[in-house]
Amino acid sequence: MKVLVINAGSSSLKYQLFDMTNENVLCSGIVERIGLDGSRLVHKLNGQKHVKDQEVKDHRVALKIVLEILTDKTYGVIGSMKEIDAVGHRVVHGGETFSGSVLIDEKVMKALEDNIELAPLHNPPNIMGIKAAKELLPDVPHVGTFDTAFHQTLPKKAYLYAIPLRYYEKYKIRRYGFHGTSHFYVSHRTAEILGRPIEELKIITCHIGNGSSVAAVKYGKSIDTSMGFTPLEGLVMGTRSGDLDPAIVTFLQEKEHLSYKEINNILNKESGAYGLSNGLSSDMRDIENAALEDHNEVAKLALDIYDYRIAKYVGAYAAAMNGVDAIAFTAGVGENSPYTRADVCSYLEFLGLKIDNAKNNIRGKEAIISTEDSKVKALVVPTNEELVIARDTQKIAKSIKK
Repeated sequence: MKVLVINAGSSSLKYQLFDMTNENVLCSGIVERIGLDGSRLVHKLNGQKHVKDQEVKDHRVALKIVLEILTDKTYGVIGSMKEIDAVGHRVVHGGETFSGSVLIDEKVMKALEDNIELAPLHNPPNIMGIKAAKELLPDVPHVGTFDTAFHQTLPKKAYLYAIPLRYYEKYKIRRYGFHGTSHFYVSHRTAEILGRPIEELKIITCHIGNGSSVAAVKYGKSIDTSMGFTPLEGLVMGTRSGDLDPAIVTFLQEKEHLSYKEINNILNKESGAYGLSNGLSSDMRDIENAALEDHNEVAKLALDIYDYRIAKYVGAYAAAMNGVDAIAFTAGVGENSPYTRADVCSYLEFLGLKIDNAKNNIRGKEAIISTEDSKVKALVVPTNEELVIARDTQKIAKSIKK
């Protein structure tokens, strides 16, 4: 079975084509700047990139370009679109409606549209990508996998906020959590690496990148996570503030005469590491280089705060689970920054965690980075959200054929 995985953003469309016989990625790529000047296709095949500049007015055109390159005689990997057996879609927000991947039908589409107000920046492009795919590939099953689904196992004590309960009942204001597909994959892969059933393990997964979150995964289920009603809550991120006193919002609005949109923009796009470093960069590679190589004190402070917040959440989630067996680092920073991993773990020695500096000196590779006698295992586990989507899509597609 061949499964096409699609991740539609507001101005981009990422894709991977899987051969599920061996779970190999046949090709992958992205259509960038949809609806904007300078749009292009970047197609990856056998380690090589093929770039094609082309006007792309909408997501339908973008997907049409993808399907054309997949069947191209030079750069393609299939003879015709008939070889695509199913399509898997990444959807950011499923609200309380979805606790797992589902076959996309009219009821599901209605539910996605109902959840737009919970994810106004993410769900609309996801929906556009689904509509385009169903139009161009009408004869195959389409499956939705939700970033929020894995966190639907959170108990009420973890997902409710201490505001009048009527606002949850009326508007469904609660902790939803995000990066769920990544946390699911990394926690299960951690159990496999350790050679133990996930049902016996307490695992803390740290998805650390430009957007970041930590999850407490107890016996295979998410019981708490740092992102909340929106992806703004929790850790210090590239440009997002993470946790802060809510009164700061109204204080700044009054002092600076800011509108809701302006304060929202500040917290989402001008804060985090970018704000703490006085606009030096939102990329932690730049922050780390400035801090450690150029001895930039402002960058070093931003880096310290970034790592400290991660460590605080890990410590809190060890308490929430009454113990922890393993801590796994993933995503851009988690997979590629030995410094951040070591710095975070330096706060956790009280748990019996010991880092092996030589083992930790890796980037983008799967490894156990703690010492042999460490009571808590620390790991680097590169995430693979697309593979989770492909596996779920295959499973649902096969169940339909039965």
